[in-house]
Amino acid sequence: MTAATSPEDDLVITSPANPRLKALGQLRRRRVREAEARTVVEGAEELELTLSTGVVPEVVFHCPELMAASGPGPDAVAAARARGAQVVRLGRAAFEKAAYREGPDGLLAVVPAVDRRCAELTLPAAPLVLLCQAVEKPGNLGAMLRTADAAGVAAVVAADPVTDWGNPNLVRASKGTVFSVPVAADATTAVLDWLESEGVALVAATPDTEVEHTDVDYTGPVAVAVGAEKHGLTDDLLHRAAHRVRIPMVGQANSLNVATSAAIVLYEAVRQRRRG
Repeated sequence: MTAATSPEDDLVITSPANPRLKALGQLRRRRVREAEARTVVEGAEELELTLSTGVVPEVVFHCPELMAASGPGPDAVAAARARGAQVVRLGRAAFEKAAYREGPDGLLAVVPAVDRRCAELTLPAAPLVLLCQAVEKPGNLGAMLRTADAAGVAAVVAADPVTDWGNPNLVRASKGTVFSVPVAADATTAVLDWLESEGVALVAATPDTEVEHTDVDYTGPVAVAVGAEKHGLTDDLLHRAAHRVRIPMVGQANSLNVATSAAIVLYEAVRQRRRG
């Protein structure tokens, strides 16, 4: 696709009923995202991070009126245009129709979706991996990706995924880190076999143990596993874990948010590795 050479050459759409925007709206559906291998990144901060990872958008939609009100954005548009992305200028009503979030800042891009199996990942020596089993909420997965990015996690793997890595709410919650952290999705059995073949020990977070999360060694190749908040990790995964650990709790609630639990255990691993 040939990119516009200057802002004056941008295609302009003002009608919210434009067929191109209707097609864009179809990417809200998982089956469409998977069939087209595309997803949506919305927001200046998210797009800038996505571009920094080398992702080349297919098209960038921008609304100068909204961008002027929110501040950031022009640099991301220029960077995407320079990489060959088509740039489309939208009127305010058209952009608000296309936007996924309330109070949009005027930037939205269509990018290639992430579709990878765990066997396609390349791990460094002594990797720290996060395994998320059947986590339902895109916001939780996105939050865990931000933690993984900050903690230097080598890969995040979704086992028996309920949602896809291209879910726009996940992309938004991750602030674009779904493109900076190596991610994959696979069946639980395939993930466990892969970890074993890579020599990565599994540490499973579960309330059904007396071992606290600070009592095991994370300095070698290790994967931290967290499960869905309602059901936790499955028995087959727990049986193959080298360690089962719990986060001590003294309040009335019997569990933490899964993204919070992942962050606590991962940063214990970070603490140990920095000390080592």
